Amino acid sequence: MSADVRAMRHVVATVAEREPLVVVVGDVILDRWTVGEAERVSREAPAPVVRVTETIAVPGGAANTAVNARALGARVRMVGLVGDDETGRVLRARLDAAGVDTTWLVAVPGATTTSKDRIVGGDRVVVRVDDLAAPPTPADTERLARATAEAVRGADTVVVCDYDLGVDAAAIVPVLAADRPASVVVDAHDLRAWAPLHPDLVTPNAGEAAALLDRSLGQGTERVAAVVAARDDVFAVTGARAAVVTLDRNGTVLLTAGTEDVHRTRATPASEQQASGAGDTFCAAASVALSVGTPVREAVSFAQAAADVVVREAGTSVCSADALVASVSAPAETVVDHDELAEAVEEARLAGRRVVFTNGCFDVVHRGHTTYLRQASELGDLLVVALNDDDSVRRLKGPERPINTAEDRAGVLAALACVDLVTVFATDTPIPLIERVRPDVYVKGGDYSPEMLRETEVVRSYGGEVVMVDYVAEHSTSAVVRRIRETAAGAAAAPAPVPYSTPDTATPTPTPTPTPTPTGDA
Repeated sequence: MSADVRAMRHVVATVAEREPLVVVVGDVILDRWTVGEAERVSREAPAPVVRVTETIAVPGGAANTAVNARALGARVRMVGLVGDDETGRVLRARLDAAGVDTTWLVAVPGATTTSKDRIVGGDRVVVRVDDLAAPPTPADTERLARATAEAVRGADTVVVCDYDLGVDAAAIVPVLAADRPASVVVDAHDLRAWAPLHPDLVTPNAGEAAALLDRSLGQGTERVAAVVAARDDVFAVTGARAAVVTLDRNGTVLLTAGTEDVHRTRATPASEQQASGAGDTFCAAASVALSVGTPVREAVSFAQAAADVVVREAGTSVCSADALVASVSAPAETVVDHDELAEAVEEARLAGRRVVFTNGCFDVVHRGHTTYLRQASELGDLLVVALNDDDSVRRLKGPERPINTAEDRAGVLAALACVDLVTVFATDTPIPLIERVRPDVYVKGGDYSPEMLRETEVVRSYGGEVVMVDYVAEHSTSAVVRRIRETAAGAAAAPAPVPYSTPDTATPTPTPTPTPTPTGDA
């Protein structure tokens, strides 16, 4: 079991034992999902006709954060404004059913409860319809402030979820400052209004961070460097002690005030097009972890794992403690691209882990390979296997290779317990990849010597170590392929069966003479 898995299990167990009190203050929403099949296009307009099969109503927004915090084991109080309409009654009932205390949910006479309705046809959202509550009156804001003051008494953590739907920071900040819990987390579209509170953690997404800083963060992984470069501005604007910027499929970047420390988490990408609310889950999980004294770095990793659970589910989903433990205990996604590999290696290096790198074709995996990889894994903490793509295998081994495609070969290697990460490269040597990730140890089989490898000079140039490990004699891919082909050729050359009464008519088949092949073929 990895240290990360142990740490997350420890957080879950500690929360279950202590049952911390988390207070969520913010904009509550009822999310409705109307699901059906889009069978045709309407003759009235160029729009799909959806035949409804199911309608689901679940807490959204701050209410979703509250439900997720409760599912992870915390006691939760919900503070927010709702209308006295049917939508508000359904939302309150859903929160009650989830175990969230709604005593401090303030009902506003004649008001509308914010709802978001999604029409889903087949596997995609066709349209979303938002019914937004009117801005609260000063009297409503005062009632919300009084409810907040009552709810936060004795709280371990308070979470503010401000989606610009009515929560007034000017009214809430003095209340929280007067009776501040051990940790304060703020998830807001505009964090500037909450800066006087000096939150322990703020959780802007990429778009919110760009708006906050009034600059573009770029695209993809280049946003990581942009966030790090803007460190001073992030803290100047938010007043926070730590800030984690969520970058969807590129994970997160955690910055801590007063230090140069940067912590990265890697997301597990999902293809689910109907998922919603992963940001709420992330915020809830980080808050729950902080409520039991978890350091912010570990709390963010815990939150990323929880968000990874819900992005695989349709709709506005909830991550329970059991689901989180099951997810982090399951085999990880180990086949990564080069950008993801570089991020993972950097994260491992920041954590003080020793990175081991090897490469090869691994066409037909056999005992020679598994022995070699096990020995390589024992030289460090993170074993990376770089796999030749199909074209480079053909250039190296001939037109009849590979036997298995790169996708299949990567899948087999990823299933080995000793292998942590697998990536595929297209060049004849892995030198460009080695230059990028700069592993601590470069490993090859004992049928080579360091002087035979072009990679040796590159690895040693930055202070890395080149290690040759043993191989199992007569267990090379070429030898395995040769034996398979000889067996098939022998079967094809064998004569057809003859009646038992005339065995003497059978012609013996000559035994082919084996040709010598080198061993240790990766």
